[in-house]
Amino acid sequence: MDVFWLYFGMIILLPIYAQFKVKSTYNKYSKVRSTSGMTGAQVARLILDQNGLHDVKVVESKGFLSDHYNPMTKIVALSSSNYHEASVAGTAVAAHEVGHAIQDKEDYSFLRFRHRLAPVANLTSNASWVFIMIGLIFSSMNSLLGIGILLLAVGVVFQVVTLPVEFNASSRAMDQIVELGVIRNDEEPYAKKVLSAAAMTYVAATAVAVLELLRLVLIFVNRD
Repeated sequence: MDVFWLYFGMIILLPIYAQFKVKSTYNKYSKVRSTSGMTGAQVARLILDQNGLHDVKVVESKGFLSDHYNPMTKIVALSSSNYHEASVAGTAVAAHEVGHAIQDKEDYSFLRFRHRLAPVANLTSNASWVFIMIGLIFSSMNSLLGIGILLLAVGVVFQVVTLPVEFNASSRAMDQIVELGVIRNDEEPYAKKVLSAAAMTYVAATAVAVLELLRLVLIFVNRD
């Protein structure tokens, strides 16, 4: 029972805490105006131009923290608040997304692998639960559970590969905004807190995925 409650706490509470952390940290530092006075859109454009990425567009994206970089369209999309406002949080998030654009330009290996794996992971992750549910319900069909586990493992690999991609983009972001003088020394810790909180959501998602895979593997092995 102790193991059960530990597992339950991890898969339920960890993602909730990660989401709470990123929202509370973002809300706090979105109210701290950056001394540069640059909006997120201006920060993104500056970093892109400084890195020779003149063909990458910066556009506004609807939704809360909907910021992302699309390597297919070469677009950095920033949520409305980050696009229009000059905050430490917006600066950090904009620089992070441009970090992905720089990874794309430099053919960063983990980013390339993640992009190639994404469509396969989406397909296998969805299909895996059909096999898993049948295998769990009918113990005589344990082989189907094994197939489901293998399919689900592809999605877990995708989650794991996402971690170095996100951490590297954050590292690039900090280097860029410091080198270009977008933030002052006293603002660096604030920007790092925003990026660290955002990274925690990926860590939590990966931890939950690995734990769920491990649980299913144990069920499969114990049945045999």
